[in-house]
Amino acid sequence: MKKIFLLLLGLTLCYTTNAQNIKKDAIKTAKEVSKEAKKAAKEAKKQAIKAAEEAQEMAEFNVALAALKSNDYVLEAEKVEFKRGTPSFVNPNTNFVMLSQGTASVQLAPTNASVGANGIGGITVEGTASNIKTSTDAKGNVYQSFMVMGRGISAQVTITLTKGSDRCEAKISGNFGPDTVYFTGKMVPKEQSNVFKGRSL
Repeated sequence: MKKIFLLLLGLTLCYTTNAQNIKKDAIKTAKEVSKEAKKAAKEAKKQAIKAAEEAQEMAEFNVALAALKSNDYVLEAEKVEFKRGTPSFVNPNTNFVMLSQGTASVQLAPTNASVGANGIGGITVEGTASNIKTSTDAKGNVYQSFMVMGRGISAQVTITLTKGSDRCEAKISGNFGPDTVYFTGKMVPKEQSNVFKGRSL
């Protein structure tokens, strides 16, 4: 009888221990699943945000591209740099390159002061745009070049619009400044631009 009792007691202890181990494993598994689920949700959210940002940037690129191809746009510059100079961050409302209805305008106003030839701390020139050429490379970047002739300016302008963004750069080579000048910023249709134009030469 005593042997039977000890046997039953041993079986009971084994069962209890096994049940506890199963419970611990189940809890551990549940935690691991929860951790993986949280990780997956976080990654999915990250990818969704990235996809939304890329879609927005592509939409902005398409708007800029349409403006470029219609020759009716404004490059609102946030940075201006001379070939052998230090980049200067500027106000995009008063520093720009514009092409509209066959007329190109270039304005540089790095100080925003009420002085200068244009009355806002810089210079504003405009002239007739000619020999306008637009091309696209294998990566989808878009280029446009043209000559501009007018009072105070005789220059070659080269625009580079980066694929998938409204970011662009204008390279101006000629008598606009003492050296080649680079305007970097975003391209918008002229009708959507809020630039302030000073007095032209």
